[in-house]
Amino acid sequence: MAMSSIVVSDLAYAPPGVDQIFFDVNFGVSAGEHAAIVGANGAGKSTILKILSGVYEADEGEFTVGGNMLSMTQDVGMSRPEDSLRDMLVEVAPKVVRDAGRALIAAEVALADGTDDGMGYAEALGVWGDLGGYELEAQWAAAAQRSLKTPVDDFTRRKVSELSGGERKRLVLDLLLTSGADVLLLDEPDNYLDIPTRAWLEDQIRACKSTILMVSHDRALLERVATKIIVVEGAGCWVHGGSYATFPEARAKRQEQLGDDLKRWENEERRLFHHMKIMKTRAAQNFKNATKANAAETRWEKFVAAGPPPPPVPDQQIHVRFRGGDSARRVVKFEDVAVGDLFAPFSEEVHFGERVGLIGPNGTGKTHLLNALYGETESLSGTITFGPRTSVGMFTQINDRPEFTGRTCIEIVRDKLIDEEKSMRALARYGLRNQARQEFQTLSGGQKARLEILALELDGHNVLLLDEPTDNLDIDSSEALERALDGFEGTVIAVSHDRTFLAQFDRYIMITDEGGVFALPDFDVAMKGLAEPAKLASVRLAKPLTTND
Repeated sequence: MAMSSIVVSDLAYAPPGVDQIFFDVNFGVSAGEHAAIVGANGAGKSTILKILSGVYEADEGEFTVGGNMLSMTQDVGMSRPEDSLRDMLVEVAPKVVRDAGRALIAAEVALADGTDDGMGYAEALGVWGDLGGYELEAQWAAAAQRSLKTPVDDFTRRKVSELSGGERKRLVLDLLLTSGADVLLLDEPDNYLDIPTRAWLEDQIRACKSTILMVSHDRALLERVATKIIVVEGAGCWVHGGSYATFPEARAKRQEQLGDDLKRWENEERRLFHHMKIMKTRAAQNFKNATKANAAETRWEKFVAAGPPPPPVPDQQIHVRFRGGDSARRVVKFEDVAVGDLFAPFSEEVHFGERVGLIGPNGTGKTHLLNALYGETESLSGTITFGPRTSVGMFTQINDRPEFTGRTCIEIVRDKLIDEEKSMRALARYGLRNQARQEFQTLSGGQKARLEILALELDGHNVLLLDEPTDNLDIDSSEALERALDGFEGTVIAVSHDRTFLAQFDRYIMITDEGGVFALPDFDVAMKGLAEPAKLASVRLAKPLTTND
């Protein structure tokens, strides 16, 4: 096997007490390739990375990873903000150095509380030095100098909480991508990153010689850096050996070959049945396999009980929004609006039917401005006026809807539309026809998001405020959400770092790090503005909305 390649065969995994997530997972990543794992939320993408990095143990199958490997979890630096930067960075070090680092940290605690006379500490310090700890500290210092706005004098004293989520992520990514490791496992490296930092990440990945296996939902990032796509779906996986740009087409072709919904359902039922039979045979030979056999049986039974997909609803006309209808109507007027001292006061108008993206680096006040539009901020100065007949609905990823729990999609929609067929058509328009009889709490994150927006529309809201709507959504859900929004007739104002999502908007309002606010007329100008904010004032199409530059 080539040094630094990854080979995975017949991998299967079930968390304790839960049905198997996947079985029959086979793929290879050649030395130097940058491969991405994609698939629906809950398909097992992160689990595969955790198995490869030794956090989880697979139930079946085997894998080999050539050379030295470093890995990053999606929540790196998020779960323990009280830690020091050293604590955070030791956790992403190579295993032997990581163990030595943990031992050194424990020895320091023992020395401080008097349970060690200094001998243990001296020994731990010696091991740390022998295994390359000091060289690693030099790498930390270099990465911090490149990644952070303020210099780090002491990694043991600087707290993780003093850095923003994006800064924590960038520091770890800089360290790993310049580490020279043979293999890198990166779980959602783009999470928490603003658009300028995502562009930096793409450049770093492209320049990196390591073999990379990553999980990401950022379609723009995948198109630019992935050389192979590993698709986890239907409890197994298949491989598209090209860029993400050609993946949707390849997948559509594959779906076509697999046949229609019913044929796919029958194929999957046969596959699950066959798997159950194999597990039963193994259980008869060794009783230790009994729980796995039972899990396989439960999985097959559940699949059959859920039944084949329903036939298409007749007359399924997906409503397409006509832009600019009634566009003379002013929906929102900002007059000398500021929130605290986050940005300078600005004035602007938004008209009916427009799609306006709020963009800019992390920490510039975009979400604060969105909350101000929804009437939820104390430190607002200036005035925000809504036009006649406007009704504002707010969508956040953490929208908790206890009143939907225990109720099916069709029941929730029928409350608002009364008529059964109209309700089915509304669900179809939002890509939820097959989930009509499913209860709200059993929907995926993406399905919940679409139902949420449909409910906002049916409640009569014609202005939607969206805060990072595609965050935490898998790619299919993001695309379905975009189609759903396309059918929405009102006005949309959204904060997002998802470039594929933003590309569909009409225009943009950008807040810079310096607190300037600019109106940008199209996606290309917006991306140029994000890449080089210093040049915004000289961009002919950029309109400064604030008096201070």
